[in-house]
Amino acid sequence: MIDRDELVSACEQLLEARRFKDYTENGLQVEGARTVTRVLSGVTACQALLDEAVRWQADLVLVHHGYFWKNEPVAVTGMKRRRLATLLANDINLLAYHLPLDAHPELGNNATLAQRLGWTVEGALDAPMGEGLLWHGRLERPMGVAELAAQVGASLAREPLVIEAPGTEAVSRIAWCTGGAQDMIIPAAEAGAEVFVSGEISERTTHLAREMGIHYLAAGHHATERYGVQALGEWLAQRFGVEHRFVDIDNPA
Repeated sequence: MIDRDELVSACEQLLEARRFKDYTENGLQVEGARTVTRVLSGVTACQALLDEAVRWQADLVLVHHGYFWKNEPVAVTGMKRRRLATLLANDINLLAYHLPLDAHPELGNNATLAQRLGWTVEGALDAPMGEGLLWHGRLERPMGVAELAAQVGASLAREPLVIEAPGTEAVSRIAWCTGGAQDMIIPAAEAGAEVFVSGEISERTTHLAREMGIHYLAAGHHATERYGVQALGEWLAQRFGVEHRFVDIDNPA
């Protein structure tokens, strides 16, 4: 059991959340119980995750995608009302970290994706490590795009959509940014990456990849961002002795 504010303060210091200009509010988004014994983590604070938190009697829900995004409607009606009502009626805290959890050099989404797939991290292209969102490095060994795609698909349990660029067969220089970062393919290509991995794809991404000569793997927004929140939950469990459980709500996108 740990005081909620102490737990939140530890996360703030670890992730240095105040350094980020984000599209949402990072940190404690909904206040619940003062003490925390059980932490349930997931990618997104959807109703299915909240319902599981109620069943498991969690004191705190930890997510990457929380609420209160810029430019979203502010009225607490419909789906938003039901979600908030679930948290408040059951005295459950909601703790959410977006860009800080993408960027963290050890527990973040980019870091944990690289760890899972055995990629060597050489740095970030858009900012210093710890702030940068576009990472680059090398594969364990040169391989064809089809082999890389099979490796990613097997590791993430989701087959990536592959856009192959003409000219390069075996690749070794890779760049990546988890989630909805498909337009980062431009700086990735300009930096010399042979393949770029992210979560989503737009219509324009196909043309960018082909014309800039860089392979693209759209490996799933949800699939590429499952591991940072798990790592943070495990960090909290080890530091504070709380119970931690990750729940993967199915999402093919």
